[in-house]
Amino acid sequence: MQRKKKLFRGYKIDTDKIAADEERPVVVKVDHVSMRFSLGHDKGGSFKELFILAFSPKRRKLKQERMQKDTFWALNDINLELRQGDRLGILGLNGAGKSTLLKAIAGVYKPTEGTVTKYGTLAPLLELGAGFDKQYTARENIYLYGAVLGYRKEFIDEKFDEIIKFAELEKFVDVSIQNYSSGMRTRLGFAICTAVSPDILILDEVFSVGDAKFRKKSEKRMIEMFDTNVTVLFVSHNLKQVQRICNKAIILDHGRLVASGGIDEVSQIYAEMTGETVEKKDTED
Repeated sequence: MQRKKKLFRGYKIDTDKIAADEERPVVVKVDHVSMRFSLGHDKGGSFKELFILAFSPKRRKLKQERMQKDTFWALNDINLELRQGDRLGILGLNGAGKSTLLKAIAGVYKPTEGTVTKYGTLAPLLELGAGFDKQYTARENIYLYGAVLGYRKEFIDEKFDEIIKFAELEKFVDVSIQNYSSGMRTRLGFAICTAVSPDILILDEVFSVGDAKFRKKSEKRMIEMFDTNVTVLFVSHNLKQVQRICNKAIILDHGRLVASGGIDEVSQIYAEMTGETVEKKDTED
């Protein structure tokens, strides 16, 4: 008899049920993706400077070299392929590019180079509530936020009462978001993002949303989503949590993909990098 487990207090997803790669279609493909950001040190010049640069190759070269130094590559030539049902843990230290990669896949960022291809509906649980307009009420923001996520108005109409009830905001549905606490906004964002049963679920350190009561309820909803054939991309600094949820993992280091493979293999590499202890597999009773 298999031991009873819970996701956030010792529970481990049964990744053995995931079929072999060749039996499942590709749902996410990251092809040579790089992401460059400007550090903002050089904001351009006057018309006079542009005129001088046009007729001075030496000055133009120096300008180009300075601009190259003022750019930062958050991601560098990332290649990744996920199949239906895969649960990928994205590991790395602060500044490794984990959240940037999730945002590129979610469509928040357009890659500087390369392409991201996705098949199916996607639910990005990133910065919950970050897209709300504080001047609008919860009712108005539900439709606005839902539209940003690609939900049709008819779908929001059907899910509206469920969203409000789950977020526990029945008394505040027509109150401006600017009068909400951060916890209330987070609950509303979580309720909207999880109102659909997605094909692809993107998680960026969202398992600690709300107070203890709401956290327990949100954990239950996440488990229900995991129990479907959803494809998951999961960023967490908690290696043990990644081991419990994922069947595959990658490690990013300063924007580069330095390790990729099965969860056990990659966890061992990451543990050696950070000095953490790798969790042993659960055994059956």
